[in-house]
Amino acid sequence: MSTPLLVLVGPPASGKTTVGIALADALGADFRDTDHDIETAAGSTVADLFVAEGEPHFRALEKQAVAAALAGHDGVLALGGGAVTSAGTRDLLVAYGRAGGTVVWLDVDLPSAAKRVGLSRDRPILGVNPRQMLRHMLETRAPLYGEVATLTVQTGGRPPEDVVAEILAALPAARTGR
Repeated sequence: MSTPLLVLVGPPASGKTTVGIALADALGADFRDTDHDIETAAGSTVADLFVAEGEPHFRALEKQAVAAALAGHDGVLALGGGAVTSAGTRDLLVAYGRAGGTVVWLDVDLPSAAKRVGLSRDRPILGVNPRQMLRHMLETRAPLYGEVATLTVQTGGRPPEDVVAEILAALPAARTGR
């Protein structure tokens, strides 16, 4: 059984994909995104799953995808922004952290997140008023991200390379091979 080098959590537009890919490159590892895993398995986009099946169904698929990735991926893993809303997924992440894993919360401020999202329609949870939904998400999910995180890194107003450097510096040497 292999486990990820690190897991990235955070709200939409916090930089999970951008930072995750850069971290994987720096560590010579693979990058994996559980949203992509779900889309591949379901043969449908996350947005379409939300509409057709509803959020509870999606969260059940997400918990399965997170469990599979935590048990079988040895690179950098990024979770969907809402993964932490499931108590079962939080339990998996807390257990991973207690076992020595690194869960990085990419924390972003509202102005930075709103600027990054723009009026993107590929983020189904943001709905009709993205700024209001982002504000609500940032406020209500912050304690959940905090519950699972072993490291918190601010991404707002920072270039990805600075965020990557901060995370790499904080990783245990055994994880980075340095």
